[in-house]
Amino acid sequence: MQYTDKYRSPLGEITLASDGDHLTGLWFDGQKYFAATLSAEHQERELPIFEQAKEWLDSYFMGKIPSFTPPIHLEDTPFRLAVWDLLSKIPYGEVVTYKELAGEIARQKGIPSMSTQAIGGAVGHNPISIIIPCHRVVGSDGSLTGYAGGVDKKRSLLTIEQAKGF
Repeated sequence: MQYTDKYRSPLGEITLASDGDHLTGLWFDGQKYFAATLSAEHQERELPIFEQAKEWLDSYFMGKIPSFTPPIHLEDTPFRLAVWDLLSKIPYGEVVTYKELAGEIARQKGIPSMSTQAIGGAVGHNPISIIIPCHRVVGSDGSLTGYAGGVDKKRSLLTIEQAKGF
């Protein structure tokens, strides 16, 4: 069984999803791929994991670096999981390019190169926005390309983090 709850952020409503023990989804309401990993059968319920996620989000939206990460459980292809793992390692207030991520995945796989479009697809399907910081990925020229929640939200998230150049 999956469960949901809502969080009211300064950037709009957020839907949280859980398997009961782990966070399995965090989406801005109405974003691209909204609730893509959420089963049709789910219940809205208050759970300790949601309280942890809300505490993390409260800290984040106050401009603080959260001191913990709520337990997360992700299921998808090995490729997407590898990309999301890289996203989770991008430091607060810093950005990386899709090309840099492609280079790192290629290095990990022992292949000469990796498609930045494939990386972009995996980044865009990240089911746990903000906590897995897909908003910290930018174009090679520093442009704010692609964000399932919208480029305006991406800019706002980078501004909260006081990321360089935003």
